[in-house]
Amino acid sequence: MHFAHLKMLGRKNDRNCKKAPKTCALLEGFTEAVNCKRGQIKYSVMQPGVHVWPHCGPTNCRIRSHLGLVIPDGARIRIANETRTWKLGEFIVFDDSFEHEVWHDGTSLRLVFIIDMWHPELTSLQKQTLAPI
Repeated sequence: MHFAHLKMLGRKNDRNCKKAPKTCALLEGFTEAVNCKRGQIKYSVMQPGVHVWPHCGPTNCRIRSHLGLVIPDGARIRIANETRTWKLGEFIVFDDSFEHEVWHDGTSLRLVFIIDMWHPELTSLQKQTLAPI
């Protein structure tokens, strides 16, 4: 699996944003994501045959979203007890502190855009004082 980070821990990756300037410009208006010091904004490319083993994200102070961009048959994600497939142009939004895993049994690459954002139940003070992870 390959990642191209546009933002990580609230910091912009200038090199990658030069490759995707319209995306980075659009994101600047989404403060809950671009200011999320405990999250990432990235493209995720997965080749056929990959299985990402069950794992949990490090915190529940963020919400993760996956936007389907290139979705071949055979790509799926399990979050807790629910298995879903991505759909072109649609988001899957979840708390990645719950166990999740991904399979790609298809024949061509899968591309999703991942956007982490602050959990909506956090206060402004919590967002300001939480350290990056």
